[in-house]
Amino acid sequence: FRKKKINMTITSLITVRSASSRLQSKCYLPFGEYTVIEHIIKRSLNYNLNPIICTTFNESDDEIVNIAKKCNIRYFRGPDINKLLRWKMCCEKYNVELFHTIDADDPFFCGEEVKRSFRLLLKGYDMIEPTLSSSNGAGTVGYSLRYSIVKKICDNLAIDTNTEMMWNFIKHDKNAKCKVLPEPGQFIIKERLTLDYEEDYEMLVKLRNNVGNFASREEVYKALINNNDLVKINKFRNSEWKKNQIMRGKNV
Repeated sequence: FRKKKINMTITSLITVRSASSRLQSKCYLPFGEYTVIEHIIKRSLNYNLNPIICTTFNESDDEIVNIAKKCNIRYFRGPDINKLLRWKMCCEKYNVELFHTIDADDPFFCGEEVKRSFRLLLKGYDMIEPTLSSSNGAGTVGYSLRYSIVKKICDNLAIDTNTEMMWNFIKHDKNAKCKVLPEPGQFIIKERLTLDYEEDYEMLVKLRNNVGNFASREEVYKALINNNDLVKINKFRNSEWKKNQIMRGKNV
């Protein structure tokens, strides 16, 4: 007998705001025929994910909402620095129990990795963390989370708490069941694919010109392996980025 295939509807909360200390308004930068945020939306839909734009009340994010409307997807506006509370309120508005986070900083996130993370969450975990390679700058997969753990954490925090490094708050709960997503069996990307600096943008645009907007992880991996000059563009930024992450409270 063949195993019955389980159809999963994965809600992806696209976490985005236009404010950025290093590369201003990066979500509006051109990325092929789209802007970066439009690309993230289109890529989510390409993987049959169910995206919700999750942005802030800030006036500077009005255009993000306009883009969500133009793409005919749902959106939510909430607190700025308290990202966990924003997710909690978004889940309550749309009755979401389980979700995956997609950062607009990660233009080549892998939808298959998202699905693998979500399947692991369904085994009873509260949070599935990204693979080590993704956390170290590859940006191929985000976090899978239960609304219940997000609510629990938010209920014990001041409204104005900065929860940008949200995983620290969840892992601080000794009862939270967390697991790091194991690396995929092949095509593990170790290069920097996160959009934080001008050099990242230069590299990612050239990569997109090579593989297109909807390239698979395998296609991206092979393009990087075969083009060392491409990798060199922003490689030096990774040490600075890792140092910044550690200063902000994340071990990488």
